[in-house]
Amino acid sequence: MTAAIEHQAELHSKLSLRAVSKHFPSGAHPVHALDRVSLEVGESEFVCLVGPSGCGKSTLLNIIAGLERADEGEVLSDGSPVNSPGRDRMVMFQESALFPWLDVRRNVLFGLRLKPGLTRDERRHVADFYLRLVGLEKFARSYVHELSGGMKQRVALARALAPNPRVLLMDEPFAALDALTREQLYGDLQRIWQQRKKTIVFVTHNVREAACLGDRVILFSRNPGRIREQFQINLPRPRDINSIELARYATEITAALRSHGRDATAEGPA
Repeated sequence: MTAAIEHQAELHSKLSLRAVSKHFPSGAHPVHALDRVSLEVGESEFVCLVGPSGCGKSTLLNIIAGLERADEGEVLSDGSPVNSPGRDRMVMFQESALFPWLDVRRNVLFGLRLKPGLTRDERRHVADFYLRLVGLEKFARSYVHELSGGMKQRVALARALAPNPRVLLMDEPFAALDALTREQLYGDLQRIWQQRKKTIVFVTHNVREAACLGDRVILFSRNPGRIREQFQINLPRPRDINSIELARYATEITAALRSHGRDATAEGPA
C-alpha cells in the first residue's frame, strides 16, 4: 500500500476526490453508499476499482462523470470542480448502448457531436481512425445486429474515445462477455491505452481483470463504501491474465477482499 501512495504522489493529479460521501433514501434506513472517499488519480494512470456488490464503485464513477452529485465532498478534474457531465470525461457502460438504426461508423460519428469545430470530412476521418484503432475498419457499414458482443463493445470504445476525452470512465464494460472475448479485449484495451495514454478509471468485480489492466487497484469495502486498501501492480505490459505473476497479485487482492469482508461482518453495519 505504501508503494502505491508514493507512486500516486509522483503523478500529476488528473482527478482529485476529496472526502466524497453519498447517501440514497431507502425507507427508514438510508443507504450510506460512500463515506468520505478521497483519491488522487494521476495523468495517464489506469486505476481499477474493485470490491463487493453495493460498495459504491459505480456510484463513485457516476459522481466523477457528473451524472450524480455527491452529498458531501468534491471531485476536481484538472483542478476544476465537477458539477455536471463534460466532454473531458466519457463513460463506457456494461451495455454498449449503441443505436441499432445507425451503422458502426455513424455510431462513432454520433459521439463526435461532443467535439465542436470539426468539418464533416474531419469527423469522418476521426471516426475511421478510431475504428482502425479497435480493429473494426472493415465493419464501418455494418449494423449493430450484425455484430458480436465483443465487437459491439469495441464500437462503444471507439465512440467513447473519438471525442478525445481526457478521462475514460469504464463501468464493468466486459462483464457480459464470454471469457475468450474478454481476454482478447484485455489485450486490445492495453494496446489502446499504451498508444493514447488516457486516464482511465475502471470498475470491475473481477480481481484478475483489475490486476491485468490496472496500474493501481483500489479495494473498496461496503456498509458504508470506503477505500480499504490500494495495490500497485508492478508488471510490464502487455499482461497475460493467465500468467503466474499476475495470479500472485490477484491472490493477494482476493485475500484482502475476503479479510475486509470478514471485518465488515464482525463490525456490523456502519
